[in-house]
Amino acid sequence: MNLTEIVQRGWDALGAGNFDALIEDYTEDMRFIMPGQSDVLAGRDAFRAALDGVAILLPPGFEITGLRHLEGDDEVVSLLEWKSAKITGSQLAILFRFEGDQVFEERWFIDTEQWKSAF
Repeated sequence: MNLTEIVQRGWDALGAGNFDALIEDYTEDMRFIMPGQSDVLAGRDAFRAALDGVAILLPPGFEITGLRHLEGDDEVVSLLEWKSAKITGSQLAILFRFEGDQVFEERWFIDTEQWKSAF
């Protein structure tokens, strides 16, 4: 399985609400860097706990309208198109950095002001 397939498997697990399956592809000491780049979740357990509240972290009416991936050496970038009740369409990027076949860092790149206005 290539890295892009691992990332897609994670998106599929997220969409199905299968968070336990999602975190299996992350290292124990992984880091999740949230929009704004100053909030960091350290460790797979903290990331798993945050996933339980994912619905409140997303703007009302949030919907993924497009998803594609770019794979490089030991990393994959997901380019995500989305919309919500207040935003008719936007994009964001997520960088997944790998050690072997596991994600050790997930970093979101997003227009934080637009994201805030979506709530």
